[in-house]
Amino acid sequence: MSFAGDVKAELCRQRLSRKCCAVAEACGVLLYCNRFDRSQVRIVTESVPFAQRLPGLFKRAFGVRFDRTGDPDSPGKQVFLLEDRAKLDLIWDQCAFDPTGPAHHINFGLLEESHCRVAFLRGAFLAGGSVTDPRKGYHLELATTHRSVSRELDALLLDLGYSPKVTERKSTYVTYFKQSEAIEDFLTAIGGPVSAMELMNAKAEKLLRAGVNRRVNCEAANVEKTVDAALEQRRAIQALRERGALEDLSPKLREAARLREGNPELSLAQLAALCQPPVTKSSLNHRLQKLIALSREAEQP
Repeated sequence: MSFAGDVKAELCRQRLSRKCCAVAEACGVLLYCNRFDRSQVRIVTESVPFAQRLPGLFKRAFGVRFDRTGDPDSPGKQVFLLEDRAKLDLIWDQCAFDPTGPAHHINFGLLEESHCRVAFLRGAFLAGGSVTDPRKGYHLELATTHRSVSRELDALLLDLGYSPKVTERKSTYVTYFKQSEAIEDFLTAIGGPVSAMELMNAKAEKLLRAGVNRRVNCEAANVEKTVDAALEQRRAIQALRERGALEDLSPKLREAARLREGNPELSLAQLAALCQPPVTKSSLNHRLQKLIALSREAEQP
């Protein structure tokens, strides 16, 4: 099962204890499902837990049963249909949608209590929501075909302290989050604390891996620099030897040359510790740079 599927399965474990919350959740489903108008309710889902929850939800909220379920033209999906006019009128009246206007609206009168607002958001997510696997990215969205509903949801979320973004994809209106913290808070609020924790764990693992990779890359870069520097120093020493200039150098420079040639793999700090007496890394680096400078001077005509 996908991460989004796991989230919906967790949300569906929430009990339908209050009728007011059942109505609010069902209204969220209706406004974010595939089709809801005065002639038909059509809910299509790939989530088995959501499909198992729907009959009980609509029975608890409206006292109605679906007219038909299943659709041979939608393999792998479960379809729930309501076409009976009396049932549709009952649902419309209970949700207090405007029967005279063409647009759908959120009935904020049903969402006066915080638990009802949470139930509404849960229903909206179950019907029209999705969330990306946090191991791949951070994105949670709720999509509806009703422009007015999308705008009103944005206002509702702002009132609850969220800062969602909105966009339009053809005839679909999308409210979405891309910040991991906002997604964690939203999932926790609508009844998915385990999923929120999984997201946090995935984020922590990402940060840890990124830190390890940065350290490995940094160490690799340092090793590369050390190797390049050692090669340059050894070339300079070899050039001085070929010109017979090495024996004319001071004892300190000859010692630096001997140690570098004999220990090409060691770092400056390790070489400095081998000097007699030991010197600082800076001092040894100064001596090796002097050897390079002398080699370049010797190459000049």
